[in-house]
Amino acid sequence: MAKDNVNHAKRHLMLGTAGLGVGAATGLFSAKPAGAASNTGGAGAAVVRRVRPGEPGWPSESQWDMLGQSMQGKVFKVPDPFAGCEQSAAACDDILTQFENPYFIQDTPGATQSSGWVDAWTSRVSQYAAEVETAEDVAKAVRFANDHNLRLVVKGGAHSYLGQSNAPDSFLIWTKRLDKIEMHEKFVPQGASGVEPMEAVSVGGGAIWVDVYDKAVVKGRRYVQGGGCTSVGVGGHLQTGGFGSFSKRFGMSSGGMVEAEIVLADGSIVVANQHQNSDLFWAVRGAGAAYGIITRATLKLLPLPDTFGFAGLRVKAKSDGSYTALVEHFLKFYRDALMNPHWGEHAGFNGENELEIAMSIQGLSEAQAADVWQPFIDWVSARGDDYEITSPLRLVVIPAYNWWDYEYRTKHLPKSIIADDRPNGKAGAFWWSGSSREVSIYIAGYESGWLHERLLEDGQISALAMTLVAASRVRGFEIHFNKGLAGSPPEIARQGREIPMNPVVEHAFGLVIVAGGELTVHEGLRGHEPNKPEARSESARISQAMDLIRAIAPDAGGYCSEMSYFDENWQYNAWGRENYARLYRLKQKYDPNGVFMAHHYVGSENWTDHGFVKRG
Repeated sequence: MAKDNVNHAKRHLMLGTAGLGVGAATGLFSAKPAGAASNTGGAGAAVVRRVRPGEPGWPSESQWDMLGQSMQGKVFKVPDPFAGCEQSAAACDDILTQFENPYFIQDTPGATQSSGWVDAWTSRVSQYAAEVETAEDVAKAVRFANDHNLRLVVKGGAHSYLGQSNAPDSFLIWTKRLDKIEMHEKFVPQGASGVEPMEAVSVGGGAIWVDVYDKAVVKGRRYVQGGGCTSVGVGGHLQTGGFGSFSKRFGMSSGGMVEAEIVLADGSIVVANQHQNSDLFWAVRGAGAAYGIITRATLKLLPLPDTFGFAGLRVKAKSDGSYTALVEHFLKFYRDALMNPHWGEHAGFNGENELEIAMSIQGLSEAQAADVWQPFIDWVSARGDDYEITSPLRLVVIPAYNWWDYEYRTKHLPKSIIADDRPNGKAGAFWWSGSSREVSIYIAGYESGWLHERLLEDGQISALAMTLVAASRVRGFEIHFNKGLAGSPPEIARQGREIPMNPVVEHAFGLVIVAGGELTVHEGLRGHEPNKPEARSESARISQAMDLIRAIAPDAGGYCSEMSYFDENWQYNAWGRENYARLYRLKQKYDPNGVFMAHHYVGSENWTDHGFVKRG
C-alpha cells in the first residue's frame, strides 16, 4: 500500500465504510430466533446469554479433557502470547519482533493479525481452543459449544480487521491444520447431473493462499483465483467474496468456488453447491462466516496466463493546481487504457501532491505494458515545470507460474518478499514486502467505498478529481482497482449480482480505502501501548476524508471485510437492501441461536457485549 504521510514512522495507509441506511424501525431486524428464551444450551434451544468462565454451566476440566480425547486434533487452554514479557525487556522485544511475522501470528492460537481498533476492540485470548484436524473434529467442537452455551470464535488466517476471529472468554476453533490441498483433473459437484467435469482444486478451510498457489500455479501450472496477500486464510477469504491482484480478469475468489463442505450451527456436516443446499452456497460466498465453518472448498482451475507483472511509478506535482490536473489526467488515462482485465492493484493519493502507482499486470509482455504507459509518461514529461517523476516507471514481467515461486523470487526479486525464516518456520512461505505495514497493526480507522464507473464519465470526472484531491488534503488514501468489476469481462462482472455483496461492485471501477494505525503496539502491554489520543485524531481525519468522497459517491456502500467498525448502516452498505433481507432470513434458517456471531456478522444486530448477550 502507499506510504502514509501523516508524520508517524509506524503508520499504515488503508481504510473503509459505507452508507445507505437501515434500522430496527424498518421491521427487518425484529425477527427472533425460533424457540423459547432460555439460558440453557443445546442446538434446539434459544439462547439469551452465553456462559463465561467461572459461571454455572462452564465446562469442567474433565469435560474439556473428554472433548479432546474424542477428537483427532487436540483441545488446550490458550496461553498468553505475551507471557514472556514478564521475564525481561529483551524477551518482550523478541516476542514483538515475532509479531511482525504473519505466519508466527497464525501459529500462535492467542494472536491476531491486527492487535485491535481504538475504542472498538482489543485482541483477547480465548479460554480454550480446539486445534481441529478434520471436519468431524469441527463438528464435535461446535456441538460442544452448543451443549455448554459457549461463545464460539473461529481463527484461520487471523486477518479480520473487525476483530471477528477473537473474543474474550470464548472457545476457539483453530482451523490451521485443515490445510489439505488436492488437485482434480475431472471434478463434478455432488448432486450434479449432465455437468461437464472440470479441473479443480479442493482446499482445506484452514489453508493459506501461499500454499494453494504453490500447489496449483507454481507446480500445477493452472490458475486459481485467491487472495492477494499470501498469508490470508482460505476459509475466511472466500466467505467475504474475496479479491486478489488479478480479480479484474478472474473475478472474486468465491466466484470460482464450485462446492463447499460446511459445518453448520447444529454440528452437522453438509455439502453445498449450485445443485444442493444452493441457498446456503449463495450465502457463504460473500456474507461472511455467519452460516458455518468451511472445512473444504473446491475451486475452479483455469488456464494460466503467460505473464504476471508489476508496474510502479511516482509522480510529484509542484502545486496544488497541478496535482488536481494530474489526478484528473490519470483518471482519464485509467478509464481509457487501464480499466480492463490486464490491470489491477492500486494507486495512492496523498497530501504531499504525489501520485503513487503500484499496479499488477496479467497477460502482457514488458514491451506491451511499456507501450500502454508511454502516453502517460509523455504527458508528464512534457510538463516539467509542473511535475517531477520521483520514481521512474518500473516494470517487472515474469512467467505467470513464477509469480508465487519462492525460489524464483529469492533469486531474481529478493526485495519483493519477506521469508518466514524462523527455525521452525513454514518452508517456502513468504509475504509481500509491502504487506509488512499490515502486520500487527493497531487500527485508528478503516473505511472503504465502491466508486461507480459513471464517475469516470466526461461530465463527472473533473468533479471526482477535485474531490479526491480535497480528501487527500485531509488524509492519504488508495483506490484499489482490482476490487471492483467494471472493466472485467461480462461473465466476470455479473458476479457482482450473483454473489451476496453490495450490487454496486458490478459497476465499480475500484474500491477507495482510507485507513491508518500504529504498528507493533498492543493495548495492555506496558511500555508498548498504542497512542490512543493520536489514534482518535487520525480516526477523525479518516472519517472526514471518506465523508468528502461519499458526497460525490453517495451509493459507495462498503466491502464487508474492509469497512468501518462503527458504520451504523453496515447491513446495507456491505450487502444492499434486498441481499441483506435474504441473508437475514437464511441466518434464522441455518443459525437461529447465533452460534456463529461476531461484529458485523449477519444477524449480529441481535446481540450485544461481543456476542455474549442477546437483545430482548
